[in-house]
Amino acid sequence: MTEKPETPETPKTPKTPETWCVAVPIMPVHAAPARDAEQVTQGLLGEPVQVVDEADADFVRLRLLTDGYEGYGRKAHIAPARGDPTHKVIVPATLLFPKPDLKSVPARPIYAGSRLVVRGHEQRYLEVLLPDETSGWVVREHVAPVNDDVPDAAAFALRLLHAPYLWGGRSVRGIDCSGLVQLALALAGHAGVPRDSGDQMRQVGKPLPLDLLQEGGLQKGDLVFWKGHVGMMLDAETLIHANAHHMMVATEPIREAVRRIADQGSAVLAIRRP
Repeated sequence: MTEKPETPETPKTPKTPETWCVAVPIMPVHAAPARDAEQVTQGLLGEPVQVVDEADADFVRLRLLTDGYEGYGRKAHIAPARGDPTHKVIVPATLLFPKPDLKSVPARPIYAGSRLVVRGHEQRYLEVLLPDETSGWVVREHVAPVNDDVPDAAAFALRLLHAPYLWGGRSVRGIDCSGLVQLALALAGHAGVPRDSGDQMRQVGKPLPLDLLQEGGLQKGDLVFWKGHVGMMLDAETLIHANAHHMMVATEPIREAVRRIADQGSAVLAIRRP
């Protein structure tokens, strides 16, 4: 008789609305509790989450506390928070090193908007406590205190130029239109920006007249909305947006974007200034 193989212990999840956090660099959040279900958004390392309900042995229904978005994430991708975040990543991507040495391996990538608990420093490196109860080191120039904001949302969006388009994506590894706008605005100090472009069109900033499109009155940082799509102005004439036409983050003259998208049956619905 052979011995019954041991069953790996299933990660425990809280029975109450305890706050956990994302424990991996990028956590897919799905529309249903299955790994091949539609990705509706992503959680970033250190982002606070609340477990809403058990789903099955692998998944929980959770809420991202930065924007209130809900979906299904894997239990293995969350962990109890190890303290309040002190810093955030402010470059498109950086590396977590196992030692304060650029030659140390393995180095793991983490992405803009990730939230870190810093507990020490050595020369140009900061030591980070990680949700999996390990630690790592990050170059201090790539992070900032959580309450320090990048000065220019549009300039940050431009740093993600040519990032691939990914439905539900929120990082330079893959990002969608509303994810680009949400990430850039959040790093520039606009708290609580909704995840979806429709909600952004109703809630972000103040509305502007559509006549500005013809009058050349748009400004850097203005948001232009179509049905299911949003882009940000880099100046009075140039739009940056993650889009399925180019399948990446791209820039183009606003008049060309308006004409091309109109040919596909969608007119500009709104302009808002954050």
